[in-house]
Amino acid sequence: MTVAPTEPLEVQVSVAANPIAYGTIAYAQSLAKSSNKSFKLSWNAQGASGARIIVPGQVDITHGTSVLRYLYIAFDHATHKASVQTMIHYFLDTADRLAEAADFTNLTGILTALDGVLAERSFVADTVSWTVADIALWGALRGSGPFQGIVKKTQGGSKSTKGSKGKGDKAAKGSGKQDVPPKSNDGPTFINLMRWYNTTSELPEAIEAQAQVRAHQQNSNKAKKDQGSFEVGLPGAKKGAVVTRFPPEPSGYLHIGHIKAALLNSYFAEIYEGTLLLRFDDTNPSKEKADFERAIIHDLELLHIRPNKVSHTSDHFAKMLELADHLLEKGLAYADDTDQETMRKQRMDGEPSKCRDQSVKRNMDLWKAMKEGSASGVKYCLRAKMSVDAKNKALRDPVIYRCNVTDSHHQTGRKYNVYPTYDFACPIVDSVEGVTHALRTNEYRDREPQYQWFIKNLDLRPVSIWEYSRMNFVYTLLSKRKLQWFVDQGRVSGWDDPRFPTVRGILRRGMTVEALKQYILMQGASQSTLLLEWDKLWAINKKVLDPIAPRHTALDSGQGKLVSVVIQDGPSEITTKEVLVHKKNESLGKKTTGYYKEILLAYEDVQDSFEGEEVTLMDWGNLIITSVEKDGDRVSSLNAKLHLEGDVKTTKKKLTWLVRAPEDKKDVFLTNVVLHDFDYLITKKKLEDGDDLNDCLTPVTMFETNAIGDAGLQKLARGTHIQLERRGYYIVERPYSTGSSDPMILNSIPDGKAASVASKHQEATPQKASTKGKGKSGNGANSNTISNGTYPARAEMLQSVRDHTAKLGMYDGGSKDIVPKEVNTGKLSMFRTEPVL
Repeated sequence: MTVAPTEPLEVQVSVAANPIAYGTIAYAQSLAKSSNKSFKLSWNAQGASGARIIVPGQVDITHGTSVLRYLYIAFDHATHKASVQTMIHYFLDTADRLAEAADFTNLTGILTALDGVLAERSFVADTVSWTVADIALWGALRGSGPFQGIVKKTQGGSKSTKGSKGKGDKAAKGSGKQDVPPKSNDGPTFINLMRWYNTTSELPEAIEAQAQVRAHQQNSNKAKKDQGSFEVGLPGAKKGAVVTRFPPEPSGYLHIGHIKAALLNSYFAEIYEGTLLLRFDDTNPSKEKADFERAIIHDLELLHIRPNKVSHTSDHFAKMLELADHLLEKGLAYADDTDQETMRKQRMDGEPSKCRDQSVKRNMDLWKAMKEGSASGVKYCLRAKMSVDAKNKALRDPVIYRCNVTDSHHQTGRKYNVYPTYDFACPIVDSVEGVTHALRTNEYRDREPQYQWFIKNLDLRPVSIWEYSRMNFVYTLLSKRKLQWFVDQGRVSGWDDPRFPTVRGILRRGMTVEALKQYILMQGASQSTLLLEWDKLWAINKKVLDPIAPRHTALDSGQGKLVSVVIQDGPSEITTKEVLVHKKNESLGKKTTGYYKEILLAYEDVQDSFEGEEVTLMDWGNLIITSVEKDGDRVSSLNAKLHLEGDVKTTKKKLTWLVRAPEDKKDVFLTNVVLHDFDYLITKKKLEDGDDLNDCLTPVTMFETNAIGDAGLQKLARGTHIQLERRGYYIVERPYSTGSSDPMILNSIPDGKAASVASKHQEATPQKASTKGKGKSGNGANSNTISNGTYPARAEMLQSVRDHTAKLGMYDGGSKDIVPKEVNTGKLSMFRTEPVL
C-alpha cells in the first residue's frame, strides 16, 4: 500500500550542482503538470545536492535517485503492473551507478549492458511507453561528462542533446575526469543505446528540463556578483570600529562547528578593518584546562586566524560579582535551593519557585554564604528574576551563578567559590570588552531577549547581535563527550585522527583552509539550519587542490595486482628524464622518471588486453601489445614494442605505469606506500536522542591498500597534498624516511563525488580490517557494483527494491510482499534466463 504525503510536497533542484539532476527536473515537471495533488517545483542557485524533496515534518531526501523513487511511488506507482514496477526500481539503481561512473573505463560495462537491453526494446522498463526509469537513465547520461564525450565522438555532437547547448550549461563539462572515448570506428558505438538516448532527448519533458536549466543558470550568473561575499553586512558597522569575538570554551579541541564561528568573526573583523578578540569562556572549572587553551590557539593558527587580543571571561569575575550584587539589590535576582529536577519541572510548567519572593536581605545573606562556599551556601544557586511563565522559556528565571568549591580554576585557582553561567557572563563581557557585533548561531535566538534583559537591567553598553546558521554534517558527531569516548576506547588514534571532525582531524584528512573559507562564505547570510552533506565542501577542496597538487603515480602491489610488461625495444639500462609534476603549473617543479625495458602496469588496466592493442603510457608515449601471456584466464605478463610516433588521441587506454627496477635499484626508482581510506564513525546520518551510540558504530572505519609509487614521493614532506594520477587526491600522513623499513603513508582525500563521500558501511567487504586507530585493514569490495559486465543476480535486484522502498518509508509493514511471487520464481516473460541487469 502506498503511503502518500499528507502535506504539500516540494522538489528543490539546483543549477549549481555537478552533475545537474536533469532526470529529476524532467520527471518532476511532468508530475507537476499532471498530478492533482499539492506539488511544488523550486530552483536553487547554490545548492550542493542536485535534487531534494521536502514534505514538512515528514520527509527530507537529498539523494537524486531516491528523490525520483519517492516521486514515482507517491504519484505514479499504481499506473504500472508489478513486473514493470520491479524493472523501474532496478533501473533506478542503474541510474545511480551511471552517475557514479567518473570516467569512460568505469562507464563502458554499464553502457554495454544497456545497449544489449535496448536491442530488443524501445524503452528500458515498459514495452509501450517511457517511464521514470527512462528519464532517470537519460538524466544520468545527460549529466555525465564521459558519456557526452561519447556523444560527440560517435555522432559529432548532433541532435542527441537537442536544446541542451548553452554557455551556462554544465552538462558538457561533466561531473568528472574524462578519458578519451572511442571514435565511431574505434570501439563500441552503442547503436541501440544512442538510438534510445536520441529519442528520449526529444521528449518534451527532456527538452523543457534542459531549457529550464539554461534559463536558471543564466539568471543565477547575472545575480551572482561575488560568490565569496555575504548577502548582507553587519548592521551599523563602520570601518575601523568593528570589534568581533570568538569565545570558545577551553574544554576540548575545535571542531567543524567552531570553524564557521572562528572564520566568520575573523572575516568581518578583516573586511571592516576592525578588531578580532579571542576570549576563552572559562566559567566551568570542572571541565576547562590550560592545555586546551594552547590547543585552541594552535588550531586557530592552523586556520590562519590571528586574533588581535586574547582574554578570558575570568578576567571579569570581580566585575560580574558586583553586577550580581546590583541585581539582588534591585530585587531582580534571588537565591534558590530547589533541587534540579523540581526546578526544571517548575520552569516547564510556568510555576514559581518557593524562593522567588524572598526578601532582598535574605537573598543577600544567602548570596554571601554562596560566595564563601559554606555548607549551607553550596546548596543554593542564583537566579535572575525575569519571568515565571513567559512563552519564551529562556526567560523563566534562568540560573546565573552556581557554586563550585571542589575544582581549582586554571586561571584563578581557588579564589572563587561561585561561577557565572554563560548566559550571564556573555552579555557582560561583550559589553565591557567593547564588542560591537556578537555573532551567534540562531539556536541562541530564544536567548537573545535574555541577553538584552541583562544589558538593560545592568546599564551596559548595547551590543548588536548577528545570527548565522550552525553547520551540522551527516554522519558527524560534535559532542565532546561522545568524541572523548572514541578516544578513550581506542577507536581513533587521538583528537587529530582523520576520521574526527576536529580542525586537526579534517586538515589531516586533506581539507584546506582555503576550501573551508570558500564554503562558509558561499553560505552567505543563510539562516537555514540544515543537516549538510559533505560533498560540496570536498568538491570545493578538490578545486583548490587541482591547480597546486603535484602529480605522482602509485599502483596496488597486493597479490595479483601488478602485471609485468617486457618492451622489446625499450632501454636496456634504466635511463632518466625530468618531467613536470604538474603539466599546467611549472612552478611546482619536476620529478625524475625512469625508463626501462621492463615496466609494471595495474592488472585491472590490462585484464582485457589483446595482441595488437595500442595503449598510451602517460609521460612516455604509445605502446603496442605484441603478445599476452596468461595463467589460466588471468593475464600474467605482456610483451610489447614502443610506438612513440603513435597518436595518443586515438587510444582508449591512458595508463599509469612504473619502471620495474632491478632489486639493487628499487629504492632509487620506487617507493613503498600504504594508502589509507576512511569511513564515517557512525552508521546513521543523524543520531536521535533515543539512539544508543553502541548500536550505531561503523564496524570498519579504516582501510589500507599496499602500493608502490614513483621515486618522487620520497621527497614529499608530511602534510603535502598530491594527486595520484587516475586514483585521486592524497595527503602525506607519514613521509618517506631513508633507511627505515616503514612504508610511506598517504591518506585519501574525498573529491566530493558520490562514491567518495558515501558511507562504506554494508558496502565494503574488507580482507583486513580494523576499527582501532592504528590497526590494519584491507580494501573494500562492493558486490553490487556494476563493472565490466558483472551484475547482481535477480534475488539481489528484488532485495534492492524492497530495501529502497522500506528506506523511503513509502510502504507499510507489508513491504516484504510488494514484489509478486511470479517475479521471484522467474515466470515473467520480460526477464531473460539470466538477468540483463
